[in-house]
Amino acid sequence: MIDDLADATWDRELDDLFLRIGHRFGRADLRRRMRDYVRALLGPVGRKNGWQLAEYAGHRTPDGLQRLLNGATWNADDVRDDLQAYVADQLGEADAVLILDDTGFIKKGTTSAGVQRQYSGTAGRTENCQIGVFAAYATTRARALVDRELYLPKSWTEDRGRCRAAKIPDERGFATKPELARVMVLRALASPLPIAWVTADAAYGQEWRFRRMLEEAAVGYVLAVPKSQPVPRFGRIDHLFSQAPHEAWERRSCGDGAKGPRVYHWAAVQLSAIEDFDGERPTHQRWALARRSINRPDQIAYYFAYAPAGTDVDRLVRVAGRRWAIEECFQAAKNECGLDQYEVRGYVGWMRHITLAMLAHAFLSATAAQAAAKGDAETVPSWFRSPWQKSAGSWQLASHTGPARHVASMR
Repeated sequence: MIDDLADATWDRELDDLFLRIGHRFGRADLRRRMRDYVRALLGPVGRKNGWQLAEYAGHRTPDGLQRLLNGATWNADDVRDDLQAYVADQLGEADAVLILDDTGFIKKGTTSAGVQRQYSGTAGRTENCQIGVFAAYATTRARALVDRELYLPKSWTEDRGRCRAAKIPDERGFATKPELARVMVLRALASPLPIAWVTADAAYGQEWRFRRMLEEAAVGYVLAVPKSQPVPRFGRIDHLFSQAPHEAWERRSCGDGAKGPRVYHWAAVQLSAIEDFDGERPTHQRWALARRSINRPDQIAYYFAYAPAGTDVDRLVRVAGRRWAIEECFQAAKNECGLDQYEVRGYVGWMRHITLAMLAHAFLSATAAQAAAKGDAETVPSWFRSPWQKSAGSWQLASHTGPARHVASMR
């Protein structure tokens, strides 16, 4: 957080960030309010609501900051684009991972844009809430939120009068969360952000259109899928891995957690070749993976992956482990930058507050990275025989319509 001991370097870097986005605000008074708002989001404010933010910024009332969010003329998407360029400059790495997930914002009443009783993973239950779909950018140095969309249930998009009252643009129709995620991925790929991988939970990974879009863009992915996910020619993915021999499961770490390395038993198998070839050699390969708890072997998670030819299993496992980074982003942005402490009800106000809170969080991530760098249940059909085979030290999936496919060697 910013406090009385913040040094000149911090202030200079924050001023550089404000200069980067200042041209998006057409008047000097708007630029000052934007600076005051972001500084207050970063400041030691107990509850980052309108009055407390205004008090920290030295304003007599919150009216000026509220006008910044609700009535002033500026485009939050333009600031989002600048945010992505800032993150690319500060944190960009060629092997970076883009992570998609959603989070809930508990709300009272029925007038806040997109609010209704719906399941919130944040609360772990059905609540009256808004749902935001987000993209996070993760590298070996840091992670930051880089895009957002407000999910609008059909109860909203089918009531245009209600949408207009909440200042929801007429062009915003109903879109599922995976559809919103696809839009954000395409925006990120068109941005300065270098992206090698995409990962997400099963709500997104089970959507074949989402996976195919990434394949067409030649972007690698490791996406969670439900246990009922079909594997072409081999039935359900849980049935496929239930036939894996004991030695197919290996202890691997998918990254460090709060208590040290996150170690599970992993099994991985290459699937049939796809139509991405450079001459006669495939450029990419599809995989199926399973992650099994060491202490509770009945707890198994499943994944589909798409990776450049020659990618090893350890790399896929590490990408899968990056998915937790977006949860860390949500926690930090809510605790440190007031991501969920807004008092706006309209769509425009939501997009503006969320974007500025993301900007504040990205600044924290970038400065922390700089400091670290400086040293500071269905029946299997009777015809379904086990496709798992081992030959010359490698696991293979034997195709019902062709020869076995070679997969990663076992240690």
